[in-house]
Amino acid sequence: MTQTLQIEGMEIHVEGNGPRTLVMLHGWPDTRRVWDGTVRAMSVIHRCVTLTLPGFEVGSTSGATPVPTVDDMVRRLQAVLDVVSPRAPVTLLLHDWGCIFGYELAMRLPQRVEAVVAVDIGDYNARAYTSVLTPGQKFSVLGYQLWLATAWAVGRYLHGGLANRMTRWMAATLRCPIPVSEVHWQMNYPYAMRWFQLRGGLKTQQVQLQCPVLYVFGERKPFMFHSPRWVHTLRASEDGAAHGLRCGHWVMLEQSEAFHALVLRWLAGRERRKMARH
Repeated sequence: MTQTLQIEGMEIHVEGNGPRTLVMLHGWPDTRRVWDGTVRAMSVIHRCVTLTLPGFEVGSTSGATPVPTVDDMVRRLQAVLDVVSPRAPVTLLLHDWGCIFGYELAMRLPQRVEAVVAVDIGDYNARAYTSVLTPGQKFSVLGYQLWLATAWAVGRYLHGGLANRMTRWMAATLRCPIPVSEVHWQMNYPYAMRWFQLRGGLKTQQVQLQCPVLYVFGERKPFMFHSPRWVHTLRASEDGAAHGLRCGHWVMLEQSEAFHALVLRWLAGRERRKMARH
């Protein structure tokens, strides 16, 4: 049975039962539906919460809705946690931009997040990451991100149809699994925040999480979104872990069985360690 809530203008879906609440945040150019398979796998023993980030809703045709600042996003996500799990911290399942906003949430409100499962985005803003990218890889990252940021500006100030075509071309080029008809230029605002300083820019802290982290990443990509140090540190920690799977960026779709098995096993291990400590 799925419960639907309205919180801070967002539609929140809650499914499953269990003592642990999993809050899942997606990235570009997805919606909450990217987690459908994960919800089916997890909701048997866990309580799963999904939402579509502001501005990513399918069918959005206007650029009039204000783009959230980083502070706005954290405040809205905090409001979600306060409703869906007011008395206990949650576990975050994060992918792509969901990692970036979710990390910020976890760092600002460490008492509300007991663990993080991060998919394919690690220490994205650390010097240890940028220092290992080759010039060609840096150019590739800059190219697709600036293209999407420019498409947002085209949609907002010039022509929405052209902006959609630009955005959908890049989504197809990057082999995004979402149907191209569901991709729209409004989804690009995080890239405009990063490169054009939209809404004050992407002012986030360097990623340093206090809670245990499971990091799962795709190995078959032109470049990674983490440094070797990030993976080494997690593998060397008592409660953390890092696993690479033979797939691309959308790990939970391309290697769903392996991904869900990893997550369930890691969460079960955390429960056993918690009980042993008590």
